[in-house]
Amino acid sequence: MSFNLADISLEEKRRALEELADVKELFASRNWFPGTSGNLSIRIGDFHPEQFYFAVTASGKDKTKRTPEDFLFVDQYGKAAEATNLKPSAETLIHCEIYRLTGCGAVFHVHTVFNNLISEYYGEQGAVPIQGIELIKAFNIWEENAAIDIPVLPNYADIASIAKLVPGVLNDQLPGILLRNHGIYAWGRDVFEAKKHLEAFEFLFETTYRSLLLKTLK
Repeated sequence: MSFNLADISLEEKRRALEELADVKELFASRNWFPGTSGNLSIRIGDFHPEQFYFAVTASGKDKTKRTPEDFLFVDQYGKAAEATNLKPSAETLIHCEIYRLTGCGAVFHVHTVFNNLISEYYGEQGAVPIQGIELIKAFNIWEENAAIDIPVLPNYADIASIAKLVPGVLNDQLPGILLRNHGIYAWGRDVFEAKKHLEAFEFLFETTYRSLLLKTLK
C-alpha cells in the first residue's frame, strides 16, 4: 500500500484544519495550553500502520490565537509532508506511535494542574487507579463500580525515548496515557470521541485530586 498527501482531497485537508482550529480555541478557553504547551492532531486519508498522514499543531505557537500558521501536515515519522517553514510540535513522535498502534482518528494532549498533580502523585506506581466514578463510562466501560488504571510514563527530555515506551502500556480499552508531571494524551476514532475522552480524563483527575484532599482533612 502506497499513497501520498497529494492523494488526499483539499476538502478533507481543510475540514481537518477547521476541526483542529475549533478544538484548539475551545481548549485554550479552558486554559489547557499554558504557555505554548500542548498539541493536537487529526489523521487524514487512508491508514496503514506503516504509512499515514496527520495534521498537527505547529511548535511554539500561541494557542489562544487563530492564524494560518497554526498547523502543518506530517507523515508517519512526524516529518513535514509538504513544503513549510513550520516545525511540528516537539511531541509529535508520541502522536505517531499512538496512531501507528491504534489507527485512531485524533490525538489531543493538554497540560492542566490536575493531570500534573495526579500524574506526579501516582508516578512511582506507574498508573493512576480510579474506581467507582461515573465518568469511567465515557470509555465504554459499563461495569458497576468499574476500576481502571491510567498508565503514567516518565517524562524524559528525549521524546523518542518516551515514544518507545508507549507500546508497553497501551490498553485497547483505555484511550489515554499520562506523562509524569507533564500532561495527558487522549485519543478517539474522531474529534468528537477524542474530545469526549479527554474531558472524561480531566474530570476523573480533578475528582481524584479533590477526594485525596478531603481525606487529608478528616
